[in-house]
Amino acid sequence: MRGRGSGGIAGNPVLIGAATTLVIIVAVFLAYNANQGLPFVPTYQLEADVPSGANLVRGNEVRVGGARVGTVDRIEARRRPDGTNYAHLVLKLDKAVDPLPRDSRIAIRSKSALGLKYVEIARGESGQGFADGDTMPLSASVPDQVEFDEVINTFDDRTRAGIQGSLDGFGTALAGRGDSLNAAIGAFRPLLRDVIPVAQNLSSRSTDLRGLVRGLSRAAAEVGPVAQTQADLFANLDTTFTALNQVARPYIQDSITEGGPALDAAVRSFRVQQPFLRNTAGLFAELQPGARALWTAAPDLAEALRVGTPTLRRAPALNQRLEPVFTTLQAFAEDPAVSRGIRRLSETARTLRPTLEYLAPAQTTCNYVSLFFRNIASVISEGDANGTWQRFIIVATPSGPNNEGLASSKPADGPTEANHLHSNPYPNTAAPGQPKECEAGNEVYLRGKTIIGNVPGTQSATTEATP
Repeated sequence: MRGRGSGGIAGNPVLIGAATTLVIIVAVFLAYNANQGLPFVPTYQLEADVPSGANLVRGNEVRVGGARVGTVDRIEARRRPDGTNYAHLVLKLDKAVDPLPRDSRIAIRSKSALGLKYVEIARGESGQGFADGDTMPLSASVPDQVEFDEVINTFDDRTRAGIQGSLDGFGTALAGRGDSLNAAIGAFRPLLRDVIPVAQNLSSRSTDLRGLVRGLSRAAAEVGPVAQTQADLFANLDTTFTALNQVARPYIQDSITEGGPALDAAVRSFRVQQPFLRNTAGLFAELQPGARALWTAAPDLAEALRVGTPTLRRAPALNQRLEPVFTTLQAFAEDPAVSRGIRRLSETARTLRPTLEYLAPAQTTCNYVSLFFRNIASVISEGDANGTWQRFIIVATPSGPNNEGLASSKPADGPTEANHLHSNPYPNTAAPGQPKECEAGNEVYLRGKTIIGNVPGTQSATTEATP
């Protein structure tokens, strides 16, 4: 007989069952987490920004050259400053990939027609690589490929109806035209022979057909936002050309027919008109300041035209009456004695000019001439209790030597306060070389002082205005 403990674990069904259950649990755990990486296995974590993570889920494969090198650990949606969105991926890769070159490219590819996706990385050749935790920028993303479902979605109801209409139209157009088609196909042979050098030119690098296509693509992208405006333009053009169709013949047709000779005549005449056009351009350039000022003067000009219209109606009669006047004036101007008289008059004016310039301020500044004639008129009409100013009244002269009552040997100079002579025979009148003052009538009376000539100081430069 065997002892009770001689069998060990193999002899204990409970321990065998427990060990089997533990192995199954560990196997299920490892199988469940196989896509996320095995525990205790080091990984190379890399982040990437892609334009779109549509249909990509956590746990999808990451491949390099078709071989699985990791999984997608996390997907986040992020927003750009301009308000658009993009996807941020966290990739858990095998250490064998570390380091991934910085010029590597990343793309989201379809794994099956059912929509399953995977991340494909095209390994670059740069000597610098991404460190653990670095982020591949958006510029490293390959443009999205067209998905199968997107291709299928293009065939919507309107597209299918259009295809049916096209097939019906093509069938109707080609029906019964077999001989013509055969003749056309036979005529294609010279075309295909001649198209070879054309194709060679187009494929040449110097032609830069790719640059042309890219330029057209950018141009189409620029005009895309105004597509509706352009559509409205063509609709409006259709309306315009429909209206022009009513006058197409003979009016537009005749204008086109006669347009050639008219252009030839214009070419010949423009050469002769060129100096006139240059002068006209210069004239209008000089008229620009006046034209800008004309809008402010337009109301006054309109009023002048309104008032001047009746006057112009009476102008012919005035012109007839002025005819003998101008005839006489012409005879006067042609008289030799008149020219000699005008020369003598000019010499007189030049001779009197210094004197007139000296005397003119007496009136233009000080108004003395007007005041003189005004006061002369009031000599016999104004006065006081003793009579008008023209009468002689007894005025007592101050007492003292050389006073004004009798002959004197020199100007009165005291000793009393009133016995002092004040005389200014040539007062300043703001003439050239004089102070700008009008002394006559404005000079102050200095008591107790003898003043001969100009009064000290500068007097007022104005006088009483003449009413």
